[in-house]
Amino acid sequence: MLAAVVASLLVATGVAMLVLWPRGDTAALPLRPGDQPANLVHARVLSVVPYDCEGTGSTIGPDGRPTKVRCGQVRVQIRTGPTAGSRAEVLVQPEVYKAGVHDGDDLLVSRFTPTPDATGEGEYAFADFARGKPMVWFGLLFAIVVVAVARLRGLAALVGIGVSYLVLTKFVLPALLDGRPALPVGIVGGAAIMFVVVYVAHGISVRTTTALIGTLLGLASTALLGSWAVHGFHLTGIGSEDDQYLSAFAGHIKLSGLLICGIVIASLGVLNDVTVTQASAVWELHALDPAQSAARLFGAAMRIGRDHIASTVYTLVFAYAGTALPILLLIELAHSPLTGVLTSEPLAEEISRTLVGTVGLVLAVPLTTFVAVGLARKSAGHPSGVADTS
Repeated sequence: MLAAVVASLLVATGVAMLVLWPRGDTAALPLRPGDQPANLVHARVLSVVPYDCEGTGSTIGPDGRPTKVRCGQVRVQIRTGPTAGSRAEVLVQPEVYKAGVHDGDDLLVSRFTPTPDATGEGEYAFADFARGKPMVWFGLLFAIVVVAVARLRGLAALVGIGVSYLVLTKFVLPALLDGRPALPVGIVGGAAIMFVVVYVAHGISVRTTTALIGTLLGLASTALLGSWAVHGFHLTGIGSEDDQYLSAFAGHIKLSGLLICGIVIASLGVLNDVTVTQASAVWELHALDPAQSAARLFGAAMRIGRDHIASTVYTLVFAYAGTALPILLLIELAHSPLTGVLTSEPLAEEISRTLVGTVGLVLAVPLTTFVAVGLARKSAGHPSGVADTS
């Protein structure tokens, strides 16, 4: 019966993915009139000369004029592209100079002219720091530590991350850009990720299936709560410059729906963590005393679940507070009334994410516990009820 339920859910998810699958090609962002395509090339910093300028971080002085801040004139050697080996100068804004640009740093610079000038140098502008190599090394360190500590489970978790990446980049993002409704896309994409991640990381068993069912129930609760919160708070989804930019070049995307989809996707990891832990707690408690009643087993598991809820709620609140630090600092600088600040679009989005994610998480605990108690008692002594512990 359980296999039939899971198979039905899996088939429904697959059919929904086919229905929502993007049909058209993803268009690139258009260039403004007169713009030329910028070719990114790698460059090595040779020297940095600071100078006074006006830019981000400037304040209005007593005389009514902007105060000066420090920018950087950076001499670089081009390392890739048709002008590799040549030298050029690029200017960096105050925020970049303040963060630190040093001799030997690797940069990405934009080359705007199609041909070099008379000196062999093109027109260049600072684009970003080249972070490829350090990110690769840290990624390898992450994989080594996970596999070394968690062994096969860690390797399976890394495979799950790869599958999640494929679902997001091949289905969720293209479907959203194709104009598919954001909430169904988020639910279906999240369910597809969970079907693979849970079984790959934790093995096929009744215990794992319990966690999967609990996760899907929590996902559905989060989606419903997110939809209610976004519409109840009258959130437009335009809380940052990136949102405005997306609205300008992809006006067919409903940003309020995109906000709901983001809440759903963001809840996947913490939901999976809670439901897997709760299912394991029920199985272990049942193994210690197989004769105990369902009510007693449920109560014991919920005592564990309440402790997990308390710690995870703090995790969610701190995670969202960390992402909203720039907004919080602006609020502190502005000395704005608290009521007006909390109901503003940028902060209201963060509050809605926190509240919806937390309520969905809290509901997932009793739902998973209820399912786990029934299945643990039904599958007692059956070999499929015990997950592999390797």
